Amino acid sequence: VQLQASGGGLVQAGGSLRLSCAGSGNIVKMNHMAWYRQAPGKQRELVADIAPNGNPNYRDFLKGRFTISRDNAKDTLYLQMNSLKPEDTGVYYCAARGKPYSGTYLLSDMDYWGKGTLVTVSS
Repeated sequence: VQLQASGGGLVQAGGSLRLSCAGSGNIVKMNHMAWYRQAPGKQRELVADIAPNGNPNYRDFLKGRFTISRDNAKDTLYLQMNSLKPEDTGVYYCAARGKPYSGTYLLSDMDYWGKGTLVTVSS
């Protein structure tokens, strides 16, 4: 079982990026999935999550700028990021929750992690 995140890069403020997280063994298809990010010097934080049925949830600070989605046929998770701000800079990680869902997406709740992809937003 693996997760491989990609799509990060350098973008100017106001720009867009689309992150992908390719899974193996139906890991994306079968599980609750989430994107996290870790800014320099800060703790890793939840950005958005999505249930197996496609229902998404977002952190309030995103204010509608990001969209999480999944393609079960491709076993791939996505994060469309628009209107990027310098404070969005960080390493973005995808993660899968293999254990039964309990209503939370704490770091300890997630069983599988991708290696992360760096997003840098310049002002």
